[in-house]
Amino acid sequence: MRNHLRTFTLLAVLTALFVGAGYMIGGATGMLIALLFAGAMNLVSYWNADKIVLAMYRATPVDASHPEPLIRNYVADVQALAQRANMPVPKIYVIDQDQPNAFATGRDPHHAAVAATRGLLTMLDRREIRGVMAHELAHVKHRDTLTMTVTATIAGAIGALANFAFFFGGRDEEGRPTGLIGAIVIAVLGPIAAGLVQMAISRGREYEADRTGAEISGDPQALASALQKIEAYAKGGYFNPDAERNPATAHMFIINPLARGKGDSLFSTHPATHNRVEALMSMAGQARAAVPERRATAVPVTPARRLGPWS
Repeated sequence: MRNHLRTFTLLAVLTALFVGAGYMIGGATGMLIALLFAGAMNLVSYWNADKIVLAMYRATPVDASHPEPLIRNYVADVQALAQRANMPVPKIYVIDQDQPNAFATGRDPHHAAVAATRGLLTMLDRREIRGVMAHELAHVKHRDTLTMTVTATIAGAIGALANFAFFFGGRDEEGRPTGLIGAIVIAVLGPIAAGLVQMAISRGREYEADRTGAEISGDPQALASALQKIEAYAKGGYFNPDAERNPATAHMFIINPLARGKGDSLFSTHPATHNRVEALMSMAGQARAAVPERRATAVPVTPARRLGPWS
């Protein structure tokens, strides 16, 4: 219920931004057109936003029959992790990008998908890949994916509308031009406002997905190691052209896929990686410290409930 309320609030905020942009571009007529378009866009986003985002990245579906052993292992691990988390197995995709990264999408656990780049599958070891995909399954389990995907599509539309305003301007209800200054204002403030909304919903849920993902995989250290490697590769210049063309989707990835810039610290959609790693290592330490205590109290622990690395 809380996640649905958050999604509804987010939709309301983004719709208001979109309608306000329409008013600045075309007065009352522009506002009405923007309102109608926003209503249609909200419906499309709810039912098809996952397909839109997957298409943006030209993601390819894969299954256990894939000829590459690397892909078959990836599929098998996602299936096993979903079973371990007691949730439906999502559709599984691969993105043909060298930058190591991954994201989840879909409106609920029964209509979800996870995607990993080829860079992630080739640059990380299998244990680390499991940690990353457990993090993505945690987003699905928490129903974060609806909020994340809807934000990506609507924030992207606001950016497109701002670009339209910049190049074409508009007229008010009396037929007078709105002027270049108004177009510049919405072109600048539209994406910033959408970015602030993304930032507001992203940081807390990343910490929570790290925690739940570590519980699903039973290996917090693997996810910590994966985050460090992904961050290092991102800083090393693995450019993701699809992400650069669609910056409104950056918050969906496990690590920000955009090239580093001066505004990153202000508008970053992700917590600092070193903070996430510290939290995971603390979690791993607590799990190790709990082992002697369980033995001392002689409380039986079944394999399905015990936290520990995969064999």
